[in-house]
Amino acid sequence: MTASGLGVSEASEAATSQDAGLIKLAILAIGGQGGGVITDWIVATAERSGWLAQSTSVPGVAQRTGATIYYVEMAPGGGPTPVMALAPAPGDVDIVVAAELMEAGRAVQRGFVTPETTTLIASTHRAYGILEKSAPGDGIGDAAAVTEILERSAKRLILADMETLARDNGSVISASLFGALAAVGVLPFSREAYEQTIRESGKGVTASLAAFAAGWQAVRAPQSPLSTQSLLPKTAVRSAPLGSPQLCAAYDRLTERIETAFPEPSHDMLLAGLQKVVDFQDLDYGRQYLDRVAELSALEPVDRGAELTTEAAKYVANAMAYDDVIRVADLKTRGSRSLRVREEAGVGDTQVLKVTEYMHPRAEEVCGLLPRRLGAFLEARPKWMARLDRLVNRGRRVRTDTLFWFFVLYTLGGLRLWRRRLLRHAHETRHIEDWLDRVKTTAPRNYALAVEILRCRRLIKGYSDTHARGLSKYDKVLSSLPALMDRSDGGDWLRRLRDVALKDEEGQDLEGALKTVDSL
Repeated sequence: MTASGLGVSEASEAATSQDAGLIKLAILAIGGQGGGVITDWIVATAERSGWLAQSTSVPGVAQRTGATIYYVEMAPGGGPTPVMALAPAPGDVDIVVAAELMEAGRAVQRGFVTPETTTLIASTHRAYGILEKSAPGDGIGDAAAVTEILERSAKRLILADMETLARDNGSVISASLFGALAAVGVLPFSREAYEQTIRESGKGVTASLAAFAAGWQAVRAPQSPLSTQSLLPKTAVRSAPLGSPQLCAAYDRLTERIETAFPEPSHDMLLAGLQKVVDFQDLDYGRQYLDRVAELSALEPVDRGAELTTEAAKYVANAMAYDDVIRVADLKTRGSRSLRVREEAGVGDTQVLKVTEYMHPRAEEVCGLLPRRLGAFLEARPKWMARLDRLVNRGRRVRTDTLFWFFVLYTLGGLRLWRRRLLRHAHETRHIEDWLDRVKTTAPRNYALAVEILRCRRLIKGYSDTHARGLSKYDKVLSSLPALMDRSDGGDWLRRLRDVALKDEEGQDLEGALKTVDSL
């Protein structure tokens, strides 16, 4: 044990576990995280050290019902052969390894983690689940709250960003988690035994050993104290603009306008919004963005801070950088996207990557790409629209790694040069102006209500059917404005309606809430 670098207390902990007989270990991992690999490594390490070991797995359904649970039981060899269980039992697991933060939370929910017996090793990175991604509003789980629960629930808690450690060393998270498990010292095996298991696996040995060492180091000599604060969302770093010196100088003038013409609390949001709309279109679009926010900022009461301006900075940018076919095509053909896909798929320099995209256009999207008058002419004729919809409205899977389909998307992305002349932009501009007019009319009478009207833009996102459903909910929620305009609690009521709309897919709860408002 001394050669492995274990301290006296850690060696005693391992010896205690050994004396107790069975050691029970659960690993929670989703697809692509190597849960089966680390399980095989643990079993191989135990058997090489003269222990008896058994592993089983209970598959989950990707991120819908949680991760696959890999379960290992092991006991010292040389004695009677123990009877080992096929699945973990609540309250009876010695070690839990979670390859993602929320999976650690689910392990607590299942009762696998107890403060009397369980050592919990978890990666702090997030791989968002289906429910988080599909929520109409902000469905992301609260990482800080989960971490506080983990701290209370485990006998010993080890947290580190194992995903980043593995990726930085060209490997996958199973290797860095294996290193962390070895470093914790709850299993009575030397570091050399773990590393020998990786060497004998014969695949990606160099990268796996490097990630193993990084995981070991994260436990034995962490670079900074692990804290709840470190798990909170981080502010994105603004990238420097790319382009000619003239364009960069023009962009700098826009940022200087933010610093001098808007209240200080709104500066960070305005800078982020400006970057978003300029990336979406161009510098002139950025000037229009600042003009729109400035009109609302002028309505700020002296005693209310900059809440209206800050919310306008966020939601006006989101509204102006709307999702359309041009935007989607532009993002899919960017070099940064190709690099990200290759990195996420783990594609080597000598490997060929095939990319298949799913597309399902409707007649409305096709009309939105047409010049304003021509598109409006077609939209006004239901029979023509029905014929066009029958022609284009079907799902397609296309290979965008081929020259033809990449060129099609690249051409569509290039239509951003003419976006202002197209029908979809006309629709969006009209809707944005109507939305902001409501805010301007409301702010002098009911400031809190005006702020909530801005936030109602959360209801509108995406394109195609998703966009249409969002617009319908938005219209229904704002139909309550006449009844709320002169109420001191009007802002609270509009917020409640919006929250109901975000969670209510069928619309029945929203209808009931609207009736409640009508009865006030």
